[in-house]
Amino acid sequence: MQIALLAEMAPAKTFIPIIQNLDAEIIALTHGHGVEEILGDYCTELHAIGQSRGQGAQKRSNSKIATLVIEDIWRVIRSLKGKNIDLLMTCGNAGDVRKGITAAKLLRIPNLHIEQDIYNPIEMIAFSNLITVPSIEYKKYVMDRYGIKNVHSIGGYPMAVYVNNLELEDPETVKTRYSVNEFLLLVLGGDVKGEDIPKIIHQVELLNKDVLIVPFRFSASYVGSFIKSPNLKVLEGYVELPSLMSAASGVIYGAGMGLTIEAGVLSIPSIKIAGFHRKHASVDLANELGINVVEIENISESIDEICVPRGELLVKNGEKAVQNTIEIINSFKELKTSSSGFKSFKSIWNARSEFK
Repeated sequence: MQIALLAEMAPAKTFIPIIQNLDAEIIALTHGHGVEEILGDYCTELHAIGQSRGQGAQKRSNSKIATLVIEDIWRVIRSLKGKNIDLLMTCGNAGDVRKGITAAKLLRIPNLHIEQDIYNPIEMIAFSNLITVPSIEYKKYVMDRYGIKNVHSIGGYPMAVYVNNLELEDPETVKTRYSVNEFLLLVLGGDVKGEDIPKIIHQVELLNKDVLIVPFRFSASYVGSFIKSPNLKVLEGYVELPSLMSAASGVIYGAGMGLTIEAGVLSIPSIKIAGFHRKHASVDLANELGINVVEIENISESIDEICVPRGELLVKNGEKAVQNTIEIINSFKELKTSSSGFKSFKSIWNARSEFK
């Protein structure tokens, strides 16, 4: 079997425990910083099809964004054309899903989409042949809300297995590398906007603690321009985030499902910043795990209430989800259906305006 993956950082971690147990040739189409480092050992081919558009605070015109998206779609087509791909797998709600499914439709490649964000999916999943979700409740939601018909519940998050199997660096080694003793970790991901950064930095400076900052979707220079305290240090380039999290005394993050799963599995005291995605499956999971979701202006006063997540079931359910997904892939020809179509596409498209 020839399987292609299209992934940013968190989806890449979702795919790994699945593809480790498949008898298949894997071609990975990577999108964003650090994905090749994660997927490299598991694939026969790697092709970069673009970088994340959120690395800085710079705004782009709609025409420029459209041009970049078309360029990335063309890269996907060139990478897959003529390679007899049996299945394209996508995951998450980032733009790479849109590009991957569009290319798959043009090349007539079947698509399996692993949906984890639920409330704000990419509209193109309406053209997937089969979609998985983490629970029966979420299956009912996407069917009722968006009219998606080809949905299977897998019972959990495969990424939890990936995180649980990681070999983490010794915390003292991490602290020595960054010249810190006890420290907090601040992760700025896709659930905060550029205009939020100065307010977040101000709140973290009020803590008067050593803080290492992973900017992810923002440039290090942009984040650093708001820092006044010598206690805060912005990390540049690719970092091995789980080891950093494990070495930290606590994590403050403005990100979604990936960070929430990592915090839960690693049992790291955490605070999730209430970003612009107010209704989001990562918020549901944070609440289930006991991770406090706080407003930006309340970060400094909430640090005393930081909690260790209740992540015991994440790995057990993740193992079940991996096995269920593998069974779906091995039976894909029998299970796949025609896509949900334009009615579902329009329903999702209209709903996405709520999340901008």
